[in-house]
Amino acid sequence: MKLTLLSISFFALAFGIKAQSPCASGRYASDVFSNVTSTSDIAFGANTTVGNSTQTLTLDFYEPMGDVSQNRPLIILAHGGSYVGGSKTDADMVALSQAFSKKGYVCASINYRLGFYPFDSVNAVRAVLRSVQDMKAAIRFFYKDKLTSNTYKVDTNNIFVGGSSAGAITALHVAYLNKSCEIIPYIGTSSYNALGGIEGFSGNQCYSSKINGVINICGALGKYGWLEAGDLPFVSLHGTNDATVKYSQGKAAPSNVPLLYLDGSRMLYQQSLALGISNPFYTWYGAGHVPYGTNALYMDSTINFIRDYLLTRIACTNPPLLNPNTPFGTATLYPYQACNSNTGPSCTALGNTSFTKNELIESVYPNPTNNELTIKFNYPNKMHTLEIMDVSGKLIFKTQTQLASYTFYKNNLSAGMYFLKASTENNYSNTYKLIFN
Repeated sequence: MKLTLLSISFFALAFGIKAQSPCASGRYASDVFSNVTSTSDIAFGANTTVGNSTQTLTLDFYEPMGDVSQNRPLIILAHGGSYVGGSKTDADMVALSQAFSKKGYVCASINYRLGFYPFDSVNAVRAVLRSVQDMKAAIRFFYKDKLTSNTYKVDTNNIFVGGSSAGAITALHVAYLNKSCEIIPYIGTSSYNALGGIEGFSGNQCYSSKINGVINICGALGKYGWLEAGDLPFVSLHGTNDATVKYSQGKAAPSNVPLLYLDGSRMLYQQSLALGISNPFYTWYGAGHVPYGTNALYMDSTINFIRDYLLTRIACTNPPLLNPNTPFGTATLYPYQACNSNTGPSCTALGNTSFTKNELIESVYPNPTNNELTIKFNYPNKMHTLEIMDVSGKLIFKTQTQLASYTFYKNNLSAGMYFLKASTENNYSNTYKLIFN
């Protein structure tokens, strides 16, 4: 009987420790780790630059030294630089990554494609779209890792995106730009399709790009109306005297060149109030653009305010370190008519063989398959390029056909998951998952 009671007590203690929330130990709320280790230049994808060359996309990964947790919230950060400069190694990205890694998060500071020419509003929008595609590829990279090698031990239920200035603009658009009709009026349908749509083809196609929150530091959104009822809560910090990305609304002015109107943090806060979306908002009165970049006090307030927001998103109940203050001035929401269409390049779910008519492929069957795979086209008179890649992105097969259907045979190909990319001469393309048994 004593042995039984001892066994029960032991297992109760063991399971009690296992079930205990990390929040109770101070993790995520305070610096529970003294040191951080980083791994540089991890390739997470590749895509075509504005100069028509191929750029390998890389990230620096930060994690607590000695951490044994198998399921860690991830923060993906993008640097500023007006889409023409900056780097994943910028001082503010390093500081934020190290600060939150000490609290028990893991962080990824990413590089994304830079540059646009001519220096006008249309090409600026294209640059934003490219950065959105690249950040989504980084998100998908960690979903893929979780489902394969699980090298980075990420909790994919708690992936957050954020950034500084242009990086914050990128993160906001990753979260709230989700319809083709919202961006096509800026760049046109053909450009939208050629670039790869909202998800893009920067890597890790068909994996999820779902996130659990957004960190907006001195950023803005193309239209406040892209933030809709039911959207994710987000956190914002912004200076009232920001001349580069306006606090409320106005033309973003990289290198002092006004380019396109954006709705800043104050407008987004007003929209969040109207929709009942949680948006903790901290105003730096009298501060200019990215004041935390050169001032330790501003960096402290940035870390503390973001810390409080993240705790609410991962269901911790620690008291806040820095409460929201009163926003400066008023923001009037101009009339906005939401749109609903969403077309263009897409990626179907695993095993789904029913595609819409705006896609190149009508059906792929059987999928999964033991050997023979038939690909039937919606537009048989067009010349189609077919490419099959493995999960690492390595091209293993390529052909062209103008027939109504094409049959592919597995033969000596290893069993597993692959990606089929179909494209036409005008660069329109779709990507689908394949499973060979």
